[in-house]
Parts: sequence; structure tokens; C-alpha cells
Amino acid sequence: MTEYDKMIAGESYNPLDKTLIKMRFHAQILCEDFNATSIRKLGTRKKLLKQLFAACGNNIYIEPSFKCDYGQNISVGENFYANYHCVILDAAKVTIGDNCFIAPQVGIYTATHPIDAEQRATGIESARPVTIGNNCWIGGGAVINPGVTLGNNVVVGSGAVVTKSFADNLVIAGNPAKIIKHL
Repeated sequence: MTEYDKMIAGESYNPLDKTLIKMRFHAQILCEDFNATSIRKLGTRKKLLKQLFAACGNNIYIEPSFKCDYGQNISVGENFYANYHCVILDAAKVTIGDNCFIAPQVGIYTATHPIDAEQRATGIESARPVTIGNNCWIGGGAVINPGVTLGNNVVVGSGAVVTKSFADNLVIAGNPAKIIKHL
């Protein structure tokens, strides 16, 4: 297996692999171009996002700045909006459904590191996918951690730290996030 195959499979991988470094560099260039593109050139921004992401709907809008690791592991549905300073670390697949809105300064993270200090010092890491259902709204400054799945119609309160998965039709908030209300 290649290091990329290991990464996507959720196994330990070496992020310093030359192919992975090259892939991250390519994503950084696309993000840099996207973030530097004038608001007057929305068509150019959309083309850059379509090059960056594995898949995305036609109605997608992201405010700069946007950052990601690989881009090609991100899929977003129709009517997607991400506000300023969104970060998606996509060492594993990140799948976001239709009609989703992300407030400013949201982080979606798939990469994780060993808890054991000696193992962590080797630089080896792993990743777990994140899935966000349809019709979700993620509040400002929220963090979605590796391995989390959010069902459809979930609202994540501002500043929430989501460390586990949640079902459909919920409002969640807090650190760690917990159910505040059933919808």
C-alpha cells in the first residue's frame, strides 16, 4: 500500500512521504490562488474549488481565506457556504451534504496523532473521516474532530468542540458538544 492508501484507509502513515508532500503543495497552491482571487472573479474562484475538491455542487461559495491539506478528499453538496477562515484538514475523506452552512473560523479535522509520546515523536499519524449530513449549520469557531458523523438537520452551536457523532435533527453545543435540543 502507498502512504496515501494507508492514510485514506485510516491506518498509520508517514506524512513526510514525497507523494503526500507533493499533493499538499498542490492543494496549497490552489488555496493560495483561491484566496488571492478578487471577489470580482467569482467564476474563477468556483473553477479553483472544482479543481481542488473531489466533488462539489454547482452552487458553492466559500469566503477567503480557506485552507485544506489535500482538497481531493473533500466532497460538498449543493448550496454549500463557508464563511471566513474555514480550515478543513482532509487527510481522510470529508463529506458534506446539501444545504450546509459553515460560520467563520470553523475547523474540520480528520488527522490525528498517537497519544503515546514516543510514537508521536516518530511523526507517524493517522486519519479518520468526517461526514456532515444535509441541512446542517455549524456555528462560528466550532471544531469537528476526526471520525465524527453528524446526521441531517444538525445545528452546531458556536464554539462547540464535537468529539463524537450525533444523529439527525439536533442542536448540539458545548465542550465537549452535547445535545441541547431535539428538532
